[in-house]
Amino acid sequence: MYYDYVFRRKVFLRSHISPKKGTQTGGVTAPIFVWSVKANPKKDLIMEKYSSILLTGGTGSFGSQFVPMTLKRYQPSRLIIYSRDEMKQWKMAEEFKDDPRIRFFIGDVRDRNRLYRALDGVDYVVHAAATKIIPIAEYNPFECVKTNIMGAMNVIDACLDNGVKKCVALSTDKASSPVNLYGATKLASDKLFVAANSYSGKTRCRFSIVRYGNVMGSRGSVISFFKSCADEGVLPITDTRMTRFMITLGEGVELVWHAFEDMVGGEIYVKKIPSMNILDIAQACAPDAAHKIIGIRPGEKLHEQMIGVEDAPHTYEYDDYFKIIPAINNWSSEPTRIKDGQGVPKNFQYSSNTNKEWMQVEELREWIDDNSHIIGYF
Repeated sequence: MYYDYVFRRKVFLRSHISPKKGTQTGGVTAPIFVWSVKANPKKDLIMEKYSSILLTGGTGSFGSQFVPMTLKRYQPSRLIIYSRDEMKQWKMAEEFKDDPRIRFFIGDVRDRNRLYRALDGVDYVVHAAATKIIPIAEYNPFECVKTNIMGAMNVIDACLDNGVKKCVALSTDKASSPVNLYGATKLASDKLFVAANSYSGKTRCRFSIVRYGNVMGSRGSVISFFKSCADEGVLPITDTRMTRFMITLGEGVELVWHAFEDMVGGEIYVKKIPSMNILDIAQACAPDAAHKIIGIRPGEKLHEQMIGVEDAPHTYEYDDYFKIIPAINNWSSEPTRIKDGQGVPKNFQYSSNTNKEWMQVEELREWIDDNSHIIGYF
């Protein structure tokens, strides 16, 4: 029996995951898991029954959860995986070979013509494709811009010209007050998707954004890195003051679903999640390991930030999330976008070091124990 953890305001919940067949990866059986979702009849029409959904970057970490969760909750006629990694597509096709709803397109978001072909007849798009690794982006800036900015423009144009109903783009904490190229390109991408709502015209395609940080246990996450270093007995610590937000992939998928349900167009959704200090994360991952201070890497922030003080005048708070509503076209004052939200204080910012919610070492350690088989696999 597999488990994932979902964090809701000051509540630590365990949510059941139904196992599926494993797949062989380099001689190791990689677990395939489906996060259980309780159906809500009032919300199951977010994406209509028998609709067509396309996910860019669909073989990445987000896709590993979005695909099984969405197939379980909804009944799409097609769920199209659009990505450029043929090996990952081959492995994913093996996992879902018994589900005829899954389709695969080899393609790059840089390729405008291929996107147009892939989006023919598609109702809903989730844009997850991106160049994400900070040092790689810094040393290959032209390539990062081509994927994260030019690729976003191609997705927008393809959605508008193919009659897509709604598109949700994934963003990152690094797009808020960016200090590295990756964050800067994602901020530009966010701005493009917001402004795209002004170009929809008669097509009425709507665009919104979901923003979250590093996913717990994913490839390249601090948890995965610390676990890989545990046997050496020493964990590299960049700065003892460093803090990070903690979010599961299941929460990220749920936030995308909510965006599809709630969006009018141009909103940026930010989920409320707990924070941890880097030393507490290290303690949970390898309690007996020593620590070596190595200093902050180029382009790295001491604390993660989801909402900057500059966005406070246009940010509204809800039970489980925040919503940044763009100031352009006076959208931030429209009741249809604000709904039942409450404006945040004028000096508000949502940062991992000033967060009201904190995860304890014991909580993270329990999550690691129950999810050790998937850490670093997705």
